[in-house]
Amino acid sequence: MPTVLIVDDDPKLLKMLQRTLVYEDLSVLTASNGQEALQEMDKHNPDLLIVDWMMPKMDGVTLIRQLRAEKNKTLALMLTARDAIENRVDGLESGADDYLIKPFAPAELVARVHALLRRVEHKNENQFVTYQDIALNPATREAKRGESPLTLTVTEFNLLHLFLRHPRQVLERAYILNEVWGYDFGGDDNVLEIYVGYLRKKLENGGKPRLLQTVRGVGYALREE
Repeated sequence: MPTVLIVDDDPKLLKMLQRTLVYEDLSVLTASNGQEALQEMDKHNPDLLIVDWMMPKMDGVTLIRQLRAEKNKTLALMLTARDAIENRVDGLESGADDYLIKPFAPAELVARVHALLRRVEHKNENQFVTYQDIALNPATREAKRGESPLTLTVTEFNLLHLFLRHPRQVLERAYILNEVWGYDFGGDDNVLEIYVGYLRKKLENGGKPRLLQTVRGVGYALREE
């Protein structure tokens, strides 16, 4: 599941964009300014940024320029009410990959997001996310431990992908449920434990050591014992 980070200081617009993209089956993070965005990127490494130009503390252009100066190539879609040609040029020359003028139709935003994410999918077709001897390819939906392929359900695959994106980090239960099952999940609270059990059984087949650890009272972490 691709991850999108939306950066905007307008709470109403931020909520609307989040709802729109969650409906598109995307994992959505939010930040209200460029400084918060940098913190979120360090923790989550999103596939795409949707960035407002005008924000307090650090605006969108400054944020993108800083990322490009640090050789960070995360795709970025700039949102702004500035529609003059010179503004569009400034936005794109800062390192943005696309530019969308406010007000915009949600359908156009969704189309541009999918177009940008297709670049990520093409780039990552043969790239595995790995930790220790676990490897997973988000594009081809392949997973393996060592040389042994793992046959995973959709939920098991998404759960493992989440842990592989955050190796050694302790992920809280609420965060995992939100990322894998959705922010409006209203099911059994034990579903996470059940699926962690399924995943462990497959990962530990043949006596392989446990890497998916329980952090009591908090959540889980993918790390050595």
